[in-house]
Amino acid sequence: MAGSNPRSGGPDGGDDDGDGIRTFPFPVDRSVLGVGMQIAPMGPDRTWRADAPLDRVHRIDFHIVMLFDAGPVRHMIDFTEHEAAAGDLLWIRPGQVHRFSRGSEYRGTVLVMQPGFLPRATVEATGLYRYDRQPLLHPDPAQLAALRAALDQLRREYEDTATLPLSLHTAVLRHSLTAFLLRLAHLAASSAEADRERSGTAFTRFRDAVEHGFATNHSVSAYADALGYSRRTLVRAVRAATGETPKGFIDKRVVLEAKRLLAHTDLPIGRVGAAVGFPDAANFSKFFHQHTDTTPAAFRAELR
Repeated sequence: MAGSNPRSGGPDGGDDDGDGIRTFPFPVDRSVLGVGMQIAPMGPDRTWRADAPLDRVHRIDFHIVMLFDAGPVRHMIDFTEHEAAAGDLLWIRPGQVHRFSRGSEYRGTVLVMQPGFLPRATVEATGLYRYDRQPLLHPDPAQLAALRAALDQLRREYEDTATLPLSLHTAVLRHSLTAFLLRLAHLAASSAEADRERSGTAFTRFRDAVEHGFATNHSVSAYADALGYSRRTLVRAVRAATGETPKGFIDKRVVLEAKRLLAHTDLPIGRVGAAVGFPDAANFSKFFHQHTDTTPAAFRAELR
């Protein structure tokens, strides 16, 4: 993806992993000196491949971080539409289903990283695989200035292929990339902490319980009893944090998991339903249609 909009792709145009969704590998052939990262400006005039329209859902097997200079830009990640403005960052992790917006101009800087380029300690410190973190980040002016400075330094090091041998060039890139990612990880963690503070303890405990139990438990009363709250207290906490009812929150999580299974796997629809707590396939189809205005089969077909 070096020297291109994120609408660029691997040399083989990607594989569909047997489930109809194309997965693009890290484009090593476009990386300066073949190192495991790339950084370049985004622009509207470059694409993955002429035969690979990325306004269709697809996956990548590497990380993308986009820093936008203009907006709004709409981008779908795991079936949620995100709208980014100038100064926002969007972090897409390996394996996430996403789609570029045909009506948006992607302008700014794009950074891509190949899994394995950074050592394990750095991966853990920077939360590279924290899929629970929000992909869209809104730095304040001071944070944005620091992130831009770190990204500019990383880009200078990436493009400087003359002053160091390849081994040292790669080592410097790893250090510069780590510095940027530590700042980015701090921003992501701070955003998550702010969300927790806004949400309050009751909602946080409910959200965590739903995350662990949604596949088998869809009952608001059961969650309230397990957490030691009255149903009324739980309703107030969830509504204050999300604007939704507890039942709406649970259903939304179930629908997301069902969409992921329909998109990522070839499981029969009945088994998808069973995996999210609906032993009866007809009840699952009715529930899915109620919340999405489409059937599971039609949703899967739309992605193929």
